[in-house]
Amino acid sequence: MTGGAGFIGSHIADRLLESGVAVAVLDDLSTGLRANVPAGAGFVEGSICDEAALGRALTEAKPEVVFHLAAQMDVRRSVREPVFDAETNVVGSVKLLAACIAHGVRRVVYASSGGAAYGEPERVPVAETYLPHPISEYGASKLAVEHYLSVYHARGALEVTTLRFPNVFGPRQRPDGEAGVVSIFASRLLAGQTCDIFGDGTKTRDYVFVSDVVAAAMLALGAPSGSVYNLGTGRGVSDREVYDAVAAAVGSRAAPNFQPFRPGEVRHIALDATLAGRQLDWCPQVPFAEGVRRMVEWLRSR
Repeated sequence: MTGGAGFIGSHIADRLLESGVAVAVLDDLSTGLRANVPAGAGFVEGSICDEAALGRALTEAKPEVVFHLAAQMDVRRSVREPVFDAETNVVGSVKLLAACIAHGVRRVVYASSGGAAYGEPERVPVAETYLPHPISEYGASKLAVEHYLSVYHARGALEVTTLRFPNVFGPRQRPDGEAGVVSIFASRLLAGQTCDIFGDGTKTRDYVFVSDVVAAAMLALGAPSGSVYNLGTGRGVSDREVYDAVAAAVGSRAAPNFQPFRPGEVRHIALDATLAGRQLDWCPQVPFAEGVRRMVEWLRSR
């Protein structure tokens, strides 16, 4: 697994170990934490851009399946540093896929982005049949890797499953990064600090609790090769609704600060997960407000 020291990856690693599957993690710890890697999982510190680290990890683990979650995932950084974004997300991923083929990996499950790859759709929720039009370098890089996966699937070199993630939130999401607005709002309000909303608060995202995304990742192991699935609720939640839900869970009456809208960000997105429901029997189980409550409880416990 790449990115297994990160927020979502570490939860998937936990679930795999609980189901009796051996797990090995490759992570450069640029955003992930060594403490997130579960006991019992192998660990190699290294980047997907480092061919030596890739070879070492795959030689040691001899995996049948690779979950690929490692990425440069900051939309704003991708706009500021498009070359870095492409080197990490595209070139690094191609290096990983080539190494997987060379080491006899059977399947790759890829974490793509439903929030960034589609761009600004004409209507929401958006289904997989909608032609993606990313408006950020991050969205373009994530979509580019999907095309490489399609090539290797068509060639018969790898089985592939792509999961287009919504805005995922839950325990272990770092409150000190650029992404993860639920974690950022909750940590700041718990500390008695004010929160910034970029734009007028009407921007919407599709939020899914991390345990539901983990369930989809497990189901992806048996999905038809070449499949692409949206994960989402089909409903957009506005920035102001997120703030109000977090403030209610924290017990805060503080008002947010409104800042200018940031370039590269999609204004409205929600994902139609009908295909995942039909083929994988997947649908989100944790309501948004309940997920926020669990997130706040986790942060309080820390």
